[in-house]
Amino acid sequence: MSHPTLVTGAAGFAGSHLLDLLASQGADVVGWHRPGRARPPASGRLRWQGVDILDRAAVRDAIRVLQPKFVYHCAGAAHVGQAWDTTSTTLATNVLGTHHLVEALRDAAPDARVLNPSSALVYAPSHEPMAEHHPLIPASPYGLSKLAQELIGEGNPDGPHVHLARPFNHFGPRQDPSFATSGFARTIATIEAGRSPAEIPVGNLEPLRDLTDVRDTVRAYQLILECGTPNRPYNVCSGRVIKVGDLLDLMLQRAHVPIRVVIDSARYRPNDLPIVHGDPARLRDELGWTAAIPIERTIDDLLEFWRERLRTA
Repeated sequence: MSHPTLVTGAAGFAGSHLLDLLASQGADVVGWHRPGRARPPASGRLRWQGVDILDRAAVRDAIRVLQPKFVYHCAGAAHVGQAWDTTSTTLATNVLGTHHLVEALRDAAPDARVLNPSSALVYAPSHEPMAEHHPLIPASPYGLSKLAQELIGEGNPDGPHVHLARPFNHFGPRQDPSFATSGFARTIATIEAGRSPAEIPVGNLEPLRDLTDVRDTVRAYQLILECGTPNRPYNVCSGRVIKVGDLLDLMLQRAHVPIRVVIDSARYRPNDLPIVHGDPARLRDELGWTAAIPIERTIDDLLEFWRERLRTA
């Protein structure tokens, strides 16, 4: 019997890049997407299924049939800022959805290995680089939902084997424009195409963020799942921080036309952390991972992604 690799949230940002990685290795993959949405095209050894992670029976039945060997749980609410207004939905998706998946695997595929992507925002705010032993005191509804998601995955003596990643900020092509960096890139591409005035509205440009290319991030996910220790958290980060304003400057330097920056106070987030800085030593020393893609390449690829989207729209 074949035991495929399952990617939940496979049509999303990290999930889609994970599919690219697995496809390049010839893996037999099943991707879950939200029911009712257009089914993405199948390719190679990829099959799609519409499964609602909040539908306990649907998750149970799908797992019983698939009996996957590896599971990458990329389905979830991912936007930190939006979680302040959608707290119930964020908690339901990240916590209850993970519970349904782990419970179904315990019953039907207890030997499966599961990658549970948490978040750096489970940590207490700090001005120092945060290692995995840093206190777990979330400062936002999103961080709280991810900490609860972690706890659901812990301590399963009867399976499945849950592997824990704590990604810091990651960005790149295909990211939703509701996230700042992708939003900047889309606005720049829209201005270049002559579809909007040559100004870019921004919120707080002072925060420092530890940024990693999404393609490096999903490579870390695979290493953690296949080689990491179950229930042992691994930070996924570059170990370097950049100010949001400096990141925007790098993007504006690549714009094809002059663009004016306009501060919009409505774009400020409540309780926006001044710095989120990770320590990647555990992932580097135990599994040999380091961030390999320069931030300049990520910016170039992200801008080209939006330019191409507008050309074909």
